[in-house]
Amino acid sequence: MTKARLLRVLDGEAIARPPMWLMRQAGRYLPEYRALRTKAGSFLDLCYTPELATEVTLQPIRRFGFDAAILFSDILVIPHALGRDVRFVEGEGPRLDPIEIAHLDQLTVNAVLERLAPVLETVAAVRSELAPDKALIGFCGAPWTVATYMIAGKGTPDQAPSRLLAARNPEALDRLIETLVQASIVYLVAQLRAGADAVQIFDSWSRVLSPAAFERWSAGPIARIVAGVRAEIPDARIIGFPKGADRGLVSFVETTGVNAVGVDWTVPLATVRAEIGDRAAIQGNLDPMALVAGGAQLDDAVDEILDVMRGGRLIFNLGHGIVPQTPIEHVERLVERVRR
Repeated sequence: MTKARLLRVLDGEAIARPPMWLMRQAGRYLPEYRALRTKAGSFLDLCYTPELATEVTLQPIRRFGFDAAILFSDILVIPHALGRDVRFVEGEGPRLDPIEIAHLDQLTVNAVLERLAPVLETVAAVRSELAPDKALIGFCGAPWTVATYMIAGKGTPDQAPSRLLAARNPEALDRLIETLVQASIVYLVAQLRAGADAVQIFDSWSRVLSPAAFERWSAGPIARIVAGVRAEIPDARIIGFPKGADRGLVSFVETTGVNAVGVDWTVPLATVRAEIGDRAAIQGNLDPMALVAGGAQLDDAVDEILDVMRGGRLIFNLGHGIVPQTPIEHVERLVERVRR
């Protein structure tokens, strides 16, 4: 059986043609996704209907032949599984009822697996349909990022409500974060047992934290998740993505023990490679706007990443998710350029 290229890199191998996948590769830029999204009704219904979620997950693999599929779901299924109301408003994004400190003790991880059973069914279905040389990535949101949505009830420009709670009542935030750590461990272990080959932890809002707060609210909780998952599955492959964490990446890798670290386009890749060395693979870091622009600008941006990482352990990806206005032909050009 051919070992998936992504897994070879996660397991420590540097290969000449790096594996590639794109964050949000299953999404609104694809007409086939938009058709299924309309059929599903609500976004959460799409996430929780295994037949549809499986199809969405596989769509970009069929079209572009990426080296990995990533489970189609959302980071906010965890608060939903914890009993919180989660809804997605068209054109506005996720909405939750902001959690109050008095309600923290009502959160329990006991029903997480039962409530997320449809997602795990999707994982198993996708793995059964993927070719052996394609990896399946599961994921969850990092506790800090998920907590910011639970506290504010939505995304905000700088997640000030969560930072304010951290300043006023850090013990309360500690309690919320720890509940999310335990829920994430249960969820990721279940994904790996259902058929995921690797999992990624998305900390999309780590960039708003001070260095000390980053260690307490981002790196520390992710390290506890990694340790908890590996207590159940010792060889679990885990990618950490602390978006915007241009400082402290070496410390993040050493603290968490992740197999690979994702970096966004604002981070100087040459510096990251020099500092991290062989401690972890590097994933990234094309600017999604370069993909929208296409043409020579796209070619140059791709070539720069490949040149900097030549001989190293690279997983080619964007520095964040693909955006809806991305032309499909630009993605095709990207794939050809990376694999030429």
